[in-house]
Amino acid sequence: MKVLVVGGGGREHALIYKIAQSSLVEQIYCAPGNPGIAELAECVHIGAEEIDALCEFAQAEKIDLTVVGPEVPLTMGIVDTFQAAGLEIFGPNKAAAQIEGSKGFSKDLMARYNIPTAAYRSFTEHTAAVAYIKEQGAPIVVKADGLAAGKGVFVAMSEEQAITAVDNIMLDKLFGSAGTSVVIEEFMEGEEASFFAFTDGKNILPLASSQDHKRVNDDDEGPNTGGMGAYSPAPVVTAELYGEIVETIVKPTIAGMAADGCPYSGILYVGLMIKDGRPRVVEYNARFGDPEAQPLLMRMKSDIVPVLQACARGELQQDSIDWHDKSAVCVVMASGGYPAPFEKGFPIKGLNEAAQMEDLMVFHAGTALKEGQIVNNGGRVLGVTGLGNTVKSAIDKAYAGVDKISWDGVHFRKDIGARALNR
Repeated sequence: MKVLVVGGGGREHALIYKIAQSSLVEQIYCAPGNPGIAELAECVHIGAEEIDALCEFAQAEKIDLTVVGPEVPLTMGIVDTFQAAGLEIFGPNKAAAQIEGSKGFSKDLMARYNIPTAAYRSFTEHTAAVAYIKEQGAPIVVKADGLAAGKGVFVAMSEEQAITAVDNIMLDKLFGSAGTSVVIEEFMEGEEASFFAFTDGKNILPLASSQDHKRVNDDDEGPNTGGMGAYSPAPVVTAELYGEIVETIVKPTIAGMAADGCPYSGILYVGLMIKDGRPRVVEYNARFGDPEAQPLLMRMKSDIVPVLQACARGELQQDSIDWHDKSAVCVVMASGGYPAPFEKGFPIKGLNEAAQMEDLMVFHAGTALKEGQIVNNGGRVLGVTGLGNTVKSAIDKAYAGVDKISWDGVHFRKDIGARALNR
């Protein structure tokens, strides 16, 4: 069969790495892809948001299955377009993708179906939002309602910080139309974890646990990013807690979406805050997390392709996934200055040396080919992912890979996985 993967980041590289292991697959295309992906798939020069062009390509090449990586084409309705053309595609349709596309939509869903989350209010008026902050006090969380590439959330430790965040989002239009409205939430304490489940809109197939590191600097300091590293499994998610997340959060979410007339099919990401053994939802995403996809897909033993097909067809019967016993740790190597503006075009050294290491994968995200050399071309550039028999050995493997790679201004955290070790 022929598979098309839409996107060009680390998540898509990890998906292709896993899809390429399937005996069912003869040819993989990726649009637009990146230099790392080009080693496993044929890269097609069509952007992830060029939905009509992607659909025409899929029809012309007789693509058997399309897998959508990023959130923007999902919220634009790529699934609806492909399905209307009779093409099989993995991911939620436009109505269901609102679960990520609008914070207000997802919070209202949780309120309707008693899914545990932070208390909240949504605002379209700047003055009302500011008044609410003054009434509630700090710490408090301010979120742009729409998509902001993982950067639209402000954890404010003072009223002043919260009001500045509202000003930035609503008045200064820091995130454009994504900030037309804001969601202001109660601050939740605890430890974060990421939980993923495949679903066909009715049945669910949960994945192993994982944990992401959002802040740019060590010790969880500095601004939020799209993710600076991740590991799987996450010891904070015990077997008992795993069952509670499935029963009190994942199942009611999928049932609620169906009851509301927008059944959700694809992969559901649930960002969690865990305190005193109790999980609450921070956010939903309508796609695999990046960088969580990298360690998860390196640990996955089962063939992913039949699962993707079953979700796309509404025929998910599988009730378990086989996992390697090993732990996996991904360290993101970013451009200096990220998530603020940064310089691009620096040649990356050491990729060949890292590629020769056993139990290590270097997933490309923000890379490009320039005059025959691979250069940094985005904020998060590489996801160096190591396997090990323990979390400690997986951490050591990932950082041994990181040590071989360099470019001008490279930045990475040195404490990825530390929470797991502390347990």
